[in-house]
Amino acid sequence: MKFRPLHDRVVLRRIEGEEKTKGGIIIPDTVKEKPQEGEVIAAGLGARDEAGKINALDVKAGDRVLFGKWSGTEVKIDGQDLVIMKESDILGVIG
Repeated sequence: MKFRPLHDRVVLRRIEGEEKTKGGIIIPDTVKEKPQEGEVIAAGLGARDEAGKINALDVKAGDRVLFGKWSGTEVKIDGQDLVIMKESDILGVIG
């Protein structure tokens, strides 16, 4: 991918949820919710503080994260559906 996010922005790929419930019921596409879990594809260098120093991000490429349902901006880069959001929109790192 030839895209590098700036400052405290992060590029994520949504990880699709299960298509069946634990009881074996298949969930149709029209009823599925957007996944709130994703994998970090790329991360910026970090945000600058008032003194001009760069504060590094807590996430890095390859991390699995949880984020808000309506967080970020959906984009299509190199044929992939991705989400760009600020690090502050990420709720936590999984694992």
